Amino acid sequence: MAKKAKGNRIQVILECTEQKATNVPGTSRYVSTKNRKVTTERIELKKYNPNLKRHTVHKEIK
Repeated sequence: MAKKAKGNRIQVILECTEQKATNVPGTSRYVSTKNRKVTTERIELKKYNPNLKRHTVHKEIK
């Protein structure tokens, strides 16, 4: 039986948006948490992409 989520914080996966457009092999993904009551829309954060060797925008994926 699966455990019920503790509180309103959930784990989300962030994936690089620029790497998909440039056709560079590999993917840059990060795991983060967000409060689903406060932040109902998908989040965007600037994170480091080691494949492109620079900071890029990472969006939440489902």
